Amino acid sequence: MRADRLVSLVLLLRQRGRMTADALADELEVSTRTVLRDIEALSSAGVPVYAERGRHGGFALLPGFRTELTGLNHDEALALLTAGSGPGEQVFGLSSALASAMRKVVDALPEGHRASVGDAAQRFLIEPETDLLSRRLVTEDVPGMVMSEVRRAVLAGHKLRFHYAAPDKTPHWHTVDPIGLVTVRDRAYLLAAKSGEDRTYRLSRMLAAEELLEPAQRPDQVDLDRIWRERSARFLSENHIPVLVRVKPARREELLNTARAVRAEEPEADGWLRLEVTFEDLRHAVWALWQLGTDAEALAPESLRAALHDRAAAIATCYEESSPE
Repeated sequence: MRADRLVSLVLLLRQRGRMTADALADELEVSTRTVLRDIEALSSAGVPVYAERGRHGGFALLPGFRTELTGLNHDEALALLTAGSGPGEQVFGLSSALASAMRKVVDALPEGHRASVGDAAQRFLIEPETDLLSRRLVTEDVPGMVMSEVRRAVLAGHKLRFHYAAPDKTPHWHTVDPIGLVTVRDRAYLLAAKSGEDRTYRLSRMLAAEELLEPAQRPDQVDLDRIWRERSARFLSENHIPVLVRVKPARREELLNTARAVRAEEPEADGWLRLEVTFEDLRHAVWALWQLGTDAEALAPESLRAALHDRAAAIATCYEESSPE
């Protein structure tokens, strides 16, 4: 790990020029004392790093100390930097590793490519923290130690033991055969098997985790995309209420923000949209569609239409009565 840190330190000085020990420590997530020891080690190894004293001093490399890699063209380097600029790197606990990798990519580019790629990458923004309606994207927090243990077990092919807090249940321990990790809208899931049965766990609900030495019982090759589609379809068919609804296009996003999933969508001749969505239960469906007023109409199931009718009738009756004195 120290070797990686030394490389990152050199790359930071190459790309940013003179930096203080405090700035390097913040970037590398270590103490200032560690940075000073690393600087001394680099100097002893022949890396031309020197200190500049004074108010605006710091550490720097002698000009021209760099290597260049010409294997990446402009668009290939831009693709890597753009992919690394999104929030997804936070999900699996790899943000520091990705930042280090991006520094190496940029540093290895020829001088001409480096400048143009850096400018181009500033023109792309991937998944900002808020949308145009100022709604913040919520990234679920996964403890670093939990993420590290889960990731190691998945990659090593070992069994995983973890303490899991399912909704409305007492937390208890599980031992599973991990298959892979999936992230959807900044939520991370573990796909696993338990006693031969398919299981899906949300990482943010894991309170503790431990990689075991016992090999996991799982196939050598895996198609995570296919497995995720199958499990998603199964999830939507269990313990959820399907709803057929008409909605004005202007209110579509509000409907989707309250629904659990969308199974189908098609336009109607009058300009409205017909969607098949799922909600957790009848109460959830009534609440969601009530927010849309007359801009949406539930077509099925009949129990939902009846519940909305009864609620509207109760409200109408309330306001038909004479005003209180």
